[in-house]
Amino acid sequence: MYHYIQDKEFLKRLRGACGDIVNQLVQSINNDSVMTVKAFLVGSGAKNLITQNENEAIDLDYNLCIVSTKSINILDGHEIKEYVRKQFNKVLNANGWGDCHDSTSVFTTEERVFKKGNQTAFKIDIAITCKYHNNSQRLIHQKTGIVILDGYYWNEVQNPGWLEEKVRALKSENLWGEMRDTYLEKKNLYLRRNDHNHPSFIVYVETVNQVYNKYFCR
Repeated sequence: MYHYIQDKEFLKRLRGACGDIVNQLVQSINNDSVMTVKAFLVGSGAKNLITQNENEAIDLDYNLCIVSTKSINILDGHEIKEYVRKQFNKVLNANGWGDCHDSTSVFTTEERVFKKGNQTAFKIDIAITCKYHNNSQRLIHQKTGIVILDGYYWNEVQNPGWLEEKVRALKSENLWGEMRDTYLEKKNLYLRRNDHNHPSFIVYVETVNQVYNKYFCR
């Protein structure tokens, strides 16, 4: 079952170590002549909602947002993803990490543990995003099993503006504790159901809406 990570010192080291790797990636790309990017910590790591299922590794999620492109076509998803993958592996290898894994929507690093202190395993997930007409888009790698037939496309993601307004309302009424409890309950509910169609961000959105509607939409 899921539980919250309570070790604040570990969480501080975790954010520092992962943030340093991601910052190195941003600098490596921005010092090149291909594109300009910035990165953000998103999901549970950004909201102090980091959970762990038993002894499984935990992950920190980042968006690598393309600000502008120079010598690469923003519509060429394959070229963009290959370029970022190579840059990411260069940074990872320089820090003693292995190559990342290219999944449908993110690059995932190998699992790591700190040599001293808390031995909880962790990894980094990075999604490639951009802004188009003020809407956030995420680069998707549609795998077919045959590399030359794979597809790449930009998928629009929810605008988080309204969500943040609800979060601010919950915090202003001291309802964040109930939000945290409900979030954990929902994660474990989907775990018991063996439901893999509710990633952490979707559970977070559902929870914010549920608690907000309970108190503000009566």
